Parts: sequence; C-alpha cells; structure tokens
Amino acid sequence: MATTVRETERKYEAGDGVELPGWAGLAGVEGLAGPEEQTLEAVYYDTPDLRLAGAGVTLRRRRGGDDAGWHLKLPLGGDSRDEVRVGGGREGRRTPPADLVALTRVFTRGEGLAPIAELSTRRRRWRLTDNDGRLLIEVVDDHVSAHTLGASTSALRWREVEVELAGHGDPGLLDRVERRLLKAGVRRSDARSKLARVLGERLPAPASTPRLDRKTPVGEVVLAYLREQAEAIQWGDPAVRQEAPDAVHQMRVAIRRMRSALQAYGRVIDRSATRDLTSELKWLAGVLGDARDLEVLHARFTHAVQMLPDELVLGPVQARLTRFFAGRDADAHAALIAALDSDRYLALLAAIDRLLADPPLTRRAHATARRELPALVGRAHRRVAAHVEVADRLTAGDERDLQWHEARKASKRLRYAAEAAAPVLGKPAKRLVKQIKHVQELLGDHQDAVVARPVLREIGIAAHLDGENGFTYGMLHQQQTEAGRLHEGDITPAWKELRRSVRNLAA
Repeated sequence: MATTVRETERKYEAGDGVELPGWAGLAGVEGLAGPEEQTLEAVYYDTPDLRLAGAGVTLRRRRGGDDAGWHLKLPLGGDSRDEVRVGGGREGRRTPPADLVALTRVFTRGEGLAPIAELSTRRRRWRLTDNDGRLLIEVVDDHVSAHTLGASTSALRWREVEVELAGHGDPGLLDRVERRLLKAGVRRSDARSKLARVLGERLPAPASTPRLDRKTPVGEVVLAYLREQAEAIQWGDPAVRQEAPDAVHQMRVAIRRMRSALQAYGRVIDRSATRDLTSELKWLAGVLGDARDLEVLHARFTHAVQMLPDELVLGPVQARLTRFFAGRDADAHAALIAALDSDRYLALLAAIDRLLADPPLTRRAHATARRELPALVGRAHRRVAAHVEVADRLTAGDERDLQWHEARKASKRLRYAAEAAAPVLGKPAKRLVKQIKHVQELLGDHQDAVVARPVLREIGIAAHLDGENGFTYGMLHQQQTEAGRLHEGDITPAWKELRRSVRNLAA
C-alpha cells in the first residue's frame, strides 16, 4: 500500500574540502544524534524522452536506509514536495508498482517506464531533536556517484548537503541551519534533484514566463492564462487520484477556466478550431462534477443537521446521510478514476498540448491587449445580463430557476475572462473579478438549494419506508426552499455593482 509523506528540504553544494559546522547552540535544538553512516543505492525510472524529469517528478527504487522501496516525488513548489512510498517486501521488484505508475500517467501519457540512471550514495546523517526527543530537522552529507543508463551513458561524482524539516520542526530552523552552512562555505544548489544533476543538458530548460503589459498582443495574454490552467489540470490529476482534500474541485475549476477562456476569447483563438476541445473539456468537467456535487451536498446536509437543536433531529439522521452518500461517493470516484485511466483522457491532454504548441490565433490576436480585452470581457458580461433580465421578468418557479442557473454559468465565463485580463488591466479587472465572484456565490447558493430539495425528498422517503421519522428531512427541505428565496433577494444589488465594475473596465 502506498503512503504519502510531505517533505520540506533544501539542497546545498559542498566541495570535498569543506568541513560542515557543528549544530550545538541552535535555538530550539536540545539533542543531537549522529553522524550515522549509511550506504544507499537507487535506480531512477522514466520514459525514453524523460517526461517525468522534465516535469520535476522522480520515480526511483531505493535499497538501503530507513525507507527502502519505491519512491515517487511530486513537487509542490518552494522547498516542499510529496513523496509517495511503496516499501515493505516490494522494494526488490524490478518494475514500478501499478499505484505509482497510475500517479505518473498524466506526465508519461501512457509511455513505458525504464531505468535511466543509477546512483550510489555514501551518507552521513545528523538528527536534531527538542528536549522531548522529538525530531526537528535532519542534516545529511552525501557523497554521490552516478551514471546514466541506456544507449548513451555518462558518469558523475559530487558532494551535496540536504537539510530536511521534520514534523516537529519549524521553518525558521531551516534558515538558522542555512546560515551556519553558508558561513562554512556551503552554497545553495541550483539542481532540482540528484537526478536533474545527473541528466544535465538532457533536460529541457524550464519554460520562461512572458511579461505581460498593456502593449502585449491579446493572443499572448490569453495563451498565458491557458498555460496556467493546463498546468493546474496536470498537477490536479495525481492529487485527485490520491483523494487529496479539495483536489476534485480544484481540477474541475481549472478545466472550467480553460473551457470558458476558449469560449470568451473565441475571437482571439479561433473558436471553430477549439470546439472539439471544449466539448471534451465539458465531458471531463462533468465527470469531476458528479463527484464534486456529491461532496457539496453531503457537506451542506451535514452542516444543516448540526445547526439544528437536538430536539428537532428525530431518528438516525446523520447515519442515514452517511449511508446515502457513501456508496454514491465511491461510485463517482471509481467513475472518475476510470475516466483518468481512459484513452479519451489522454487524447484530451494531447489536444491541449497541440493547442498551446500551435495555437490557432486570429488576426485580432495581434492587437494590443489594452485595446481588445475590455470589449471581449464586455461581450461575456452581456451573456450574463441576458439571463438576469429574463429571470427578473419571471415569477418564482422552475423556469426562473433555470434562468438563474444559466446566469450562473455565464457569470463563470465572465469571471474567468476577467481573470485572464487582470494581469494587463490591473485593479479594475481585479475588482470586477471580486464582484463576479460575489454574484456567482449567490447564484451558486441558489442553485445548490434547488438541487438539494429533490435529494432531501428522496432521503426522506427512504427513511419513511424504513419506519423512521421523516420530520427532520421535511424541516431541511423547507430550509432549502427559504434559502433559495433569500439569495434571489440579494442578487439584484450585487448585480448592479457588477455592471458598474464592467463599465469602469472600459474607462
């Protein structure tokens, strides 16, 4: 079984003649163990074209040390990363475990994994503890011998120091240790990992982030936003597979942002060339939505019951809610993983790659962002306005609920269009995003209340048929009805503020 460990560490380079400093006297450190001698052997796996290493991901099989076995390292930004481990009796196997291979699929796109490098490390380790003996930080001094594997091989030797924060340490201790290391002649490493150092020039240079301003062509502004969403989709995949908190929601939002941007900026990136892609994005967002909607409803009902006085909760209400959602949650997650494992999903990722590598830009894409963006955002605003105006003319009922739902979907497109414009248009666009988010939340609460009522009725009927008291479910149903009415009353003033922000955008 795989386990995930959050790591926060810093890497340093040290010459062979450099003496590491002592660790006595560091604030907060009361105990010291070491140096402990270890010998570690590791074989790294990747695709022939190094897709994992290019993304900053490493997969290795280690022998020796406290954590022998298979390790998959997923960077999180800064000094942190997640290390997913499969150890025990499986470290001797020569092929990567299936559960780790699944976590790499979004990067490898189904390509096979094979050994690409082998490292041997002679390690000295110090463990710094507090006055209760709890581990604060670990410092290791590594002498590494490495060589690549395959048709073309190269060998390399070096020395590096790693400082890893433990669960009871605070980030400030990393800084205090670093100051001692720098004073001793050790310097921060530029290499992302040991493997990156071995591969050297075989790894592509990191993509540069373009600087955006009002004179930037509008096509570059939109493409920069699309690249952000493509990266979020990619990193959302392993998080969803690991069932990380909020991962389904975040991946779904990234997909919606990409789809909305392609729709809102169809006069910049040729809409006729992206219809198939937006259709596939809608499919994947829908699969994620099935899982996400259940999360939202379950949390909404659980909170509502918790807010009721005990005397109004008649029968095993929370237990029934748990049973109702448990099987549905499991089915939705299984369907989601099946989608991520499908060839259709790989084809969607390939389509995103092609779009970013060779975007179908229109003539309008070459105009300056300052000139084009306000008009394009305004066009997205008019779609929202059309549904709001229709809803205002209708009386309460299913048709009005439908128009509010359409207004909510259009407001998302407007919000994401404004987000893409914000790096160029600055504060007016950021203010607009804030106003749209408020309207979107009101419309979302209204829609959640609409969706919740029939589900509560279904649960209440099942409780009644099992001989339970249905009173509490009726109360919850009435609460959702009232919640929908309340939020409708809040929408009009929020909508007026939003319109004012749209006008200011063009000023």
